[in-house]
Amino acid sequence: MSTPAVLPQFRFLAAVALTLATLRAEDAPPADSTPQPAPAATAAPKPPAKPGAPAVLPGQGLAQHDFFYAGEAMTRDMYIVRKGQIVWTYKDTLTKGEISDATLLSNGNVLFAHQFGVTLISPEMKILWHRDAPANCEIHTAVAIGTGRVLYLQNGPEPKLLVVNLATDATELELPLKVGNAKSTHGQFRHARLTDAGTLLVAHMDMKKVVEYDETGKELWSYDSSIGAWSAARLKNGNTLITASRSVREVNPQKETVWEFNPATDTPDYKFDSMQISTRLPNGNTLINSWVNQWNGAIDVSIAPAQALELTPDKKIVWGLRSWTTPNLGPSTTIQLLDEPSKPEDVHFGSIK
Repeated sequence: MSTPAVLPQFRFLAAVALTLATLRAEDAPPADSTPQPAPAATAAPKPPAKPGAPAVLPGQGLAQHDFFYAGEAMTRDMYIVRKGQIVWTYKDTLTKGEISDATLLSNGNVLFAHQFGVTLISPEMKILWHRDAPANCEIHTAVAIGTGRVLYLQNGPEPKLLVVNLATDATELELPLKVGNAKSTHGQFRHARLTDAGTLLVAHMDMKKVVEYDETGKELWSYDSSIGAWSAARLKNGNTLITASRSVREVNPQKETVWEFNPATDTPDYKFDSMQISTRLPNGNTLINSWVNQWNGAIDVSIAPAQALELTPDKKIVWGLRSWTTPNLGPSTTIQLLDEPSKPEDVHFGSIK
């Protein structure tokens, strides 16, 4: 079959079309040869947060001991737990401040320091005595001397120790105290405790130092604490038990370390890094409570750490308290065991009884 002839006019139009296509290609901008960045990599998902304690803790939970419990949180909460049940609750949501120190006395009254004041209440929560902290001052620790007096430390530009007569509200003793920074009120003191000898152990937080004073203010003994000094207590054996946020250390009168607990290495499965108070129990174990910061964000109760641990001398955990739901005890400032009757107010400061 022969090929049909192409008419001249069609050959002309095809030539024009080819010419126009060639001109458009020549006029087009050159292709961008600049290397383009690779697409951003998708961020890897964050690994789940590590639980602050094992799912199952040693001991019997709330039923292990009877105890009094108080916590530094956005509300001021205190509890008495007996036979695994809360039998007394104090909850203050109206005022401001944090409960830094609290003691259940043998008559059922509770003495507590709450940053902007110090208060004594009855079991019925009636206020029996109260003092506000002066402007630019704070009160974080208080000790009952018998049933008639209270010793407390006042943080502020002029830090001091005061002893008050509860019947008259008169200040019977006032002693100035040294601090590392008089302008940093909040960081000066957290805890002070009287010894059986009638002296006072003060944990100078901003000096990283523990100092023992007599009632005249004379310094009798001191220890420069490399771990810090949140609280300190004199033991029956004459040694001093010092608590800092990440370590607890027992030192003898010669300032030698005879026992130390470091959660990061001794109990790595427990996030226990804001320790408050350590108590040496009659059985030789040590009870330690640890706080959780509520101001840095809501506490995730699913991974929240234990609030208290009881350790044997070889640092084996025999009891872990972790109660963030039903009931939620909240962060821990202090825990006082009530298994045996005691009189924490049965102390003296020199001649003051």
